[in-house]
Parts: sequence; structure tokens; C-alpha cells
Amino acid sequence: MTIPETLLEIHQFAEEGYQPLIDYREWRVAFLRYIDELLPENICKMQRHDETDEVFVLLEGRCILYIGEGDEQITQIHALDMESLKLYNIKQSCWHTHTLSEGTTVLIVENRDTADHNSPEIDLNPEQMAKLVKLRNKFWQ
Repeated sequence: MTIPETLLEIHQFAEEGYQPLIDYREWRVAFLRYIDELLPENICKMQRHDETDEVFVLLEGRCILYIGEGDEQITQIHALDMESLKLYNIKQSCWHTHTLSEGTTVLIVENRDTADHNSPEIDLNPEQMAKLVKLRNKFWQ
């Protein structure tokens, strides 16, 4: 028996990177999957969302969430090794990035209009970039 698409949509994403799957009114649901550019050795920026919180749920694999304190510059970097099936709500205007192990899938819920124009990035200095690697090595020995 087939259910009409007017009643049910089914989406999947098995590639690398970020892919919005559902946009509805004010919100969006997306998957983030392992991608080389999110290895700590390759991360040179953090971003924030000036108009929304952003929710992450680790579905499979491993993900470290990096949080940057500060407004116009990052003064401190924290890291958290995410646990599966817990909701992590990144507060509006909080600097953040993350690294994923191969085979990882993270569910993301955010405002539908989250885009470059309301999500500034900040460059990390060499010491901050090295700290991301050090923190990853601490969690994933």
C-alpha cells in the first residue's frame, strides 16, 4: 500500500556534508554528515546565527561540538563530545563549529531563513585552530 505524498514525505541523505531535507513555515530540518572540511585540522572559522538557536541531535557516529565564548572575538573555546539522542541547543549568537567522525549523522533543526546573511563567521587564529585539534585528540584517543 502506498501512502500519498500529500499525507507523508520520506527523505534520506547518504552523501557527505550538509543537506536541508524539510523546510516548513519558519523551520528547517537538515542532516549533517561527515565531511573532510570539518576535520579539526581543516577548521579555520566558527559561525554563529544572529536570528535563531540551532538544535543538534547526534544520530550515529561521533561528533565534537566546539563552542566559542566572546562577541567580536573568541576569548575561550570549549568542547563537548556529543552523546547520541540528546538535544543540544546552541543559543542564538553563540560561536560554534563541530567535527564528525566518518559514518556520523547529525540532525539539525534551525530557522528556515538561516543563511550567510544572518550567520557571520569569525576567523580562528593559529592557536585556536591548534586547540581544536588538541581537544579532539583529548576526546578521541
